[in-house]
Amino acid sequence: MASLCLNSFPVPPSSLPRKPTETSLSSSSHPSLLLDSNDNNYNHSALKPIVVSGDPPTFVSAPGRRILAVGDLHGDIKQARSALEMAGVLSSDGQDLWTGGETVLVQLGDILDRGEDEIAILSLLRSLDKQAKAKGGAVFQVNGNHETMNVEGDFRYVDSGGFDECNDFLEYINGSEDDWEQTFTSWVDVSERWKEDRTMSKGYWGPWNLMKRQKGVIARSVLFRPGGLLARELARHAVVLKVNDWLFCHGGLLPHHVAYGLERINKEVSEWMRGQHENDNASKMPFIATRGYDSVVWNRLYSRDAPDLVDYQAKQVSSILDETLQAVGAKSMVVGHTPQTTGVNCKYNCSIWRIDVGMSSGVLNSRPEVLEIIDNQARVIRCKRDRHGELQAVAYT
Repeated sequence: MASLCLNSFPVPPSSLPRKPTETSLSSSSHPSLLLDSNDNNYNHSALKPIVVSGDPPTFVSAPGRRILAVGDLHGDIKQARSALEMAGVLSSDGQDLWTGGETVLVQLGDILDRGEDEIAILSLLRSLDKQAKAKGGAVFQVNGNHETMNVEGDFRYVDSGGFDECNDFLEYINGSEDDWEQTFTSWVDVSERWKEDRTMSKGYWGPWNLMKRQKGVIARSVLFRPGGLLARELARHAVVLKVNDWLFCHGGLLPHHVAYGLERINKEVSEWMRGQHENDNASKMPFIATRGYDSVVWNRLYSRDAPDLVDYQAKQVSSILDETLQAVGAKSMVVGHTPQTTGVNCKYNCSIWRIDVGMSSGVLNSRPEVLEIIDNQARVIRCKRDRHGELQAVAYT
């Protein structure tokens, strides 16, 4: 008998109404992007093209696709690669090749801070997205609180190696003759060599190290300030993303967020990151998405598991979650942000999935786990063995 690698959690059928404006992607007022299917390593039947609506992407129609969701990575490229290889979308030969065919991958934010390979991970995901589109798949990212903090200039959680990487990357792009996309996607291929060279030349004279750190802080400020090169890269990504009947965000979506408008939230955050209105009040950080305990990227309401949580509070949370899902016509929500020491899990009749397992060495250094969704069936990938091995169905409460 094959060793068990996955736990399968059936998602209950939803009777929630679907709003035409949320799901009729081709009729959206925003331009739609069609991703043609040129190959398919997962489902060998012909699949309809992926349709992306909104700028940044907000609604995605991906008929018949396998969907993968990966939680917080926090600058740990080794763990990031491990998770992606385990899920079957990244080659294990060190070439960083997309092997997911028509799979749709969603990364739930917090790539930044607490690790030294943040830009390398961003570069890797951008490269994989380009490769995936050529195969009929796609890679999406949603921004988390640590992305918005860095654009705001809050560097409290930056690893010392993170400052060094910013300095190296700025030198690298200044010396590159290629265009931005080529330069950015190639960083993952050369970053390790830059890091090794930096380690070899590391000095121990105090004033020199202080100067080097100041240089790294300046480089990070230049790259991540609104309108900076990496801030503009982050601006390509959503804060809230709906793929088929599944909702993805970093912290958690609430009814008043839906009332405000998902596309409006994504657009305002993107414009702030791009620095498009630096000279007027519109450049202020979009509070509803990025600031406050109940903002989209900071909300922990659905991730609370306090032992003293009384029944009426849990029922109230469940009601808020149901109201939110019904408003956007979604079956379930997937969030990161709050490390789950027991691993990826679901709650409230599997209407919410919590997938941040703290895999980064700068957090819990736990084993990587990935959520897989096929035909609205959610499974947790927990090991590197054959994902097509025997699956164990369980009733998850």
